[in-house]
Amino acid sequence: MTKPKASLLTIVALVLLALAAGVFASLGRWQMSRAAERRAIAAEIDAGRRQTPLELTGRTPTQDLQPWRPAHVAGTWRNDLSLLIDNRNLDGRPGLWLATPLVLADGSAVLVLRGWFARPMMGQTMRQGAHLISTPAGVQSVTGELSAHVPRLFELWSLSGGSSGALPAGWSGQAPARPAITDLDTLIRVQNLDIARLEALSGLKFVPAVLLQKNDPGDGLTRVWPEPSVDSDKNVGYAVQWFGFAGIAVIAALGVALRAWRRRAQTAQ
Repeated sequence: MTKPKASLLTIVALVLLALAAGVFASLGRWQMSRAAERRAIAAEIDAGRRQTPLELTGRTPTQDLQPWRPAHVAGTWRNDLSLLIDNRNLDGRPGLWLATPLVLADGSAVLVLRGWFARPMMGQTMRQGAHLISTPAGVQSVTGELSAHVPRLFELWSLSGGSSGALPAGWSGQAPARPAITDLDTLIRVQNLDIARLEALSGLKFVPAVLLQKNDPGDGLTRVWPEPSVDSDKNVGYAVQWFGFAGIAVIAALGVALRAWRRRAQTAQ
């Protein structure tokens, strides 16, 4: 009565160990693929930053607008079209980005992410928490790095086809009393910002890229922009662990099989 039961348990153990080894090996391969992806991203960032700084105009070829490439642009701020991009954390602190179009001499525009400021404490207005932001009139010079789009946050409502924090249909900016000052209390907040939507509502023709400002005009904004994680060594370390678990499962399966073979050999004697 014990032989069929022992054989069944052996078979179940071997199947489970084989499945575990397969799953662990698959996880190890996935971690190696993630490491390769991160190495590719790191190479793309390095290649972009090694390029010659680009002078942006409305006629700049699209293929030259590569992410991470240094760029320079001169134009006048459209302060009435400034926006706040909400829920952007920096070093664990909640905050917002200030985005303002810069209109070039040829009439085209570049959307500039000007910088980050901390979210005001409860009970404070934007003015009390971050002060008024100077937006000088006249031609201004801005340097930074290119991005293909405004970095996005996941929006749960997008799964149901809804929207939140988007530019309202009738929005077309506002005309502040002091064009050289951005009063943060008056600005509309959005969760994510799409250039095509901004272009449709503002009437401006935007360069199909975003400039993440790097130069500091002394306006008090922080200019530390998010970058993708490129720590491929961490993924390789995880892969080694998973492959180790797969090896342990294979060794355990061999041990179970060897014990079953010995037991069968002893029974046959």
